[in-house]
Amino acid sequence: MDNDNTAEEGTNEGPVRFEGDVLGDQNHYSDYDWDDFDEYNPEADTMNVDDDLPSQGASDTGQRSPQDWDLEDNLLESLDGMPDLEDDFSDDEDAENFDAERHWEPPLPENLHRPSPSLAEEVDEDQSQANADRQRRLNTQDALRPKTYVVPYPENSPAGCPLRQQQEQSGYEATRDSLGSPNNPYAPFCSSLDFSVAMWAKMRGPGSTALTELLAIENLVKLLGLSFKNSRELNQIIDEKLTSLRPRFIRREILVTDEVFEFFYRDVLECIRALFGDPEFSGVLVFRPERHYADADHTLRVFFDMHTGKWWWSTQEAVERLAPGGTIIPIIVSSDKTQLTVFGNKTAYPVYLTIGNLPKHIRRKPSRRGQILLAYLPSTRLENITCKAARRRTHSNLFHAFMTHIFRPLRRAGLEGINLASGDGVMWRGHPILAIHAGDYPEQLLASCCKSGDCPRCDIDREDVGATTDPNRPFRDVTKVVEALSVAETGTKAEFVKACAAARIKPVAEPYWLHLPFVNIFRSITPDILHQLHQGVIKHVVAWVKLAYGTSEIDARCRRLPPNHQIRIFMKGISSLQRVTGKEHAAMCRILLGLVAGLPLRDGFSPIRLVQAYPAHTSASLKLLKDTLRRFHLNKDIFVLFGTTDNYDTQYTERLHIDLAKDAYRATNRKDEYLQMTLWLERKEKMHRHAAFVAWRLNNIVERSLHSSLSSNTPLRNPAPPHSLPPIHPPKWPSAYSVTFSSAAQEYGAEYLREALARFVIQFNNPTLSTAEVEQRSWNVYLPFNKVSAYHKLKFVLSDAQAMGIMEGLHDAAHARPRYTDKRGNVVPSRFDTVLVNETGAGRRIGVHGYRVGRLRMVFTLPQNANKSLFPGVMPPRHLTYIEWFTAFTNTDATHGMYRVTRCRGPNGDRLASVVEMSTIRRSCHLLPVFPSPENSRAWTSSTVLDSCDTFFVNPFSDMHMYMTLI
Repeated sequence: MDNDNTAEEGTNEGPVRFEGDVLGDQNHYSDYDWDDFDEYNPEADTMNVDDDLPSQGASDTGQRSPQDWDLEDNLLESLDGMPDLEDDFSDDEDAENFDAERHWEPPLPENLHRPSPSLAEEVDEDQSQANADRQRRLNTQDALRPKTYVVPYPENSPAGCPLRQQQEQSGYEATRDSLGSPNNPYAPFCSSLDFSVAMWAKMRGPGSTALTELLAIENLVKLLGLSFKNSRELNQIIDEKLTSLRPRFIRREILVTDEVFEFFYRDVLECIRALFGDPEFSGVLVFRPERHYADADHTLRVFFDMHTGKWWWSTQEAVERLAPGGTIIPIIVSSDKTQLTVFGNKTAYPVYLTIGNLPKHIRRKPSRRGQILLAYLPSTRLENITCKAARRRTHSNLFHAFMTHIFRPLRRAGLEGINLASGDGVMWRGHPILAIHAGDYPEQLLASCCKSGDCPRCDIDREDVGATTDPNRPFRDVTKVVEALSVAETGTKAEFVKACAAARIKPVAEPYWLHLPFVNIFRSITPDILHQLHQGVIKHVVAWVKLAYGTSEIDARCRRLPPNHQIRIFMKGISSLQRVTGKEHAAMCRILLGLVAGLPLRDGFSPIRLVQAYPAHTSASLKLLKDTLRRFHLNKDIFVLFGTTDNYDTQYTERLHIDLAKDAYRATNRKDEYLQMTLWLERKEKMHRHAAFVAWRLNNIVERSLHSSLSSNTPLRNPAPPHSLPPIHPPKWPSAYSVTFSSAAQEYGAEYLREALARFVIQFNNPTLSTAEVEQRSWNVYLPFNKVSAYHKLKFVLSDAQAMGIMEGLHDAAHARPRYTDKRGNVVPSRFDTVLVNETGAGRRIGVHGYRVGRLRMVFTLPQNANKSLFPGVMPPRHLTYIEWFTAFTNTDATHGMYRVTRCRGPNGDRLASVVEMSTIRRSCHLLPVFPSPENSRAWTSSTVLDSCDTFFVNPFSDMHMYMTLI
């Protein structure tokens, strides 16, 4: 494996024969050779860490069903970008749900579970404990406040310091000088239009043949002023004139038992330099570890991003003892096989790389390009190897042989360091060190050389997995493992197998991590939170819920939940769903507690208690999690009734499969596809980088123009501030003009708009008046108009609830829209969402104090002339809202911890409402109906439940922002 060739050039030499199996010829093992290797079930033999379609007989050790493997296209679409805020999209969904409301529904089951007489007493007994638990959570959450006390790595240490200040050109400056054309920021494209067409062609456009045919239309190229007239010429411009920090792919051929496999990979050090030196990441990179505390006495430590954890600090100390002044480059690797075709068995085996110096909110977003495709490993079944045990052995050895070849440069670089420049041109001595290998359970076993059924991190017996309550088990002894692996060079085949069996690992010739400095692979294996939870635990929780309560009532409740921007309504219920994706499981999590609240389990058991998780942790919150784990094991017998198994699945980086594997494959002609895929990816990366470079050049032009104008004393308008979205904003133009008061009552349900508006006018002009005085004076208010302009949708940009930079911004929306018929003749039902209102103005980022739930009936503005007469001498309000109120927050429910609210009514049963400023609305708020008996709730529908039901639970699980707010 020494003759590297670029992907385009291929290789002129024959394939390199694979000799990585230390035990010899793969087809000639004896039964003795496989003693103490893997205790595989022969009937489930098709399931191994590399096979893409496991057998149906998957066990509880991480094996998956064929359906689970086919879902990767949709698994993580929600991880990148924000929810769709287009009106047409949400209206179409509402119309579809409204039509589904009229479909047939199964009759009520005859033997519904009824509450046990002792249930109310049990709830009363739990109330004091629930209040105490909530207070503990409040205290813990209060520790995660915006301001933390930072302890940097010892200031007198040169660790994480630059070698010298900016002496090199930045990446963009070097690109500018290489391209020339000082007056053309789009060079080598001749104009903005030329560049835009090229971007469309490579990012959103058709295939190369279709593009060529499009540009062949007479005079089209001339009319558009393009610098290319077909796909070939565009590719030539990209290949020859555009630059990329990311290295090209190297193509190798490997011969395994007379079968040739292609192997595509990149220089790992150049990939690290590309990420570290990307100008887009200039100013956000982290260079040294820190300890964060919630208190000035440094007793309560806070953990969130990678540099605040213990690994970086301890590794920095080890590097400083060897070579002072180095900057740790934590390497995060993820690997997982993916299906490329819906039909057939075409697969790819990508390996991705990112660095821990990037904040996690950048690493997680594919659009920020903080991940890089490092390699395509061969995804072969090795069917020419007839011995199944030999085939499994060869799979493992092949994986580690490829990974060893890729990561070999880290051996020396991790110890001695390499010089590399950040995006601003500053030079550093970086030590790239493998920190994390992320993957699903089979991938964890493959990377760590552990056996199926074992834990890839600690030495717990496989029989005890899932039964222990001890969260502090030590990692596997890596020294013992290394000693066992060394027997391959000094002992016989039998001795090597025996040594590995004693160390409880597979006898792999040379694990890729064996000679990497400062690496403990068992510490590098991390929990697969997304899929172990959503596709694993939640899958079984949903199954238990269906068994416990029956599917009829659960599905009926699904169809009766009110709509919300963050909530998916399962109009057909959840019991009949097949091939459920991780995204769908996540959507179920947001409503699952509301589906079972108030329904007793069999024999009168109370509902399952909420187990919480935090996006950041303090030492106190970690204690809470350990205590929760202990209580879970004490009470989990209730789950055993319904039979559960553990299941592991792929983690969030599978979202990259869509961009870097599936889309790349679809762009090929299916012949020699990996060569085309790598070339397609390289060109796309160049266009991405050029787009960022163009934006940088245009910004520099604006800055120079501004500087020139100021220096010449030329009057200049104040430049617009950087683009940012306000926290709340309605559509630019009203959705309906001239809505009369009577129409507001009939169509929007704003029955008392005139009276509420009069009270608002008095209170706005006289904020110190009492409620009684406001009510009395409002009778004398004259409104010189009878029409207002209405807006049917509000959009929100929800910032980090903790303001610590560890939660990404979230887009939200709330509707206040009457019923109408769309252009296709579909009836779109009225929708008046519930919102969280900062009623007293005392509401903070976290906690319910000062907030109140209300139903948004109308968003409107007053005529301009009326503002002058109603609000003399003050700045009039811009956008107003008509809100129907629910009761204030009190205590949480003892059973499940959710707040209960009830519609506010007057003495005559009228709904109490107010007019408030739009700016007081914090965000949307999802309510879960408190269902009465099934017989009495069957008349409810999703579109009418907010009118039909008076009592609700406030859903804290609609999204992470709401969960952090309603703590």
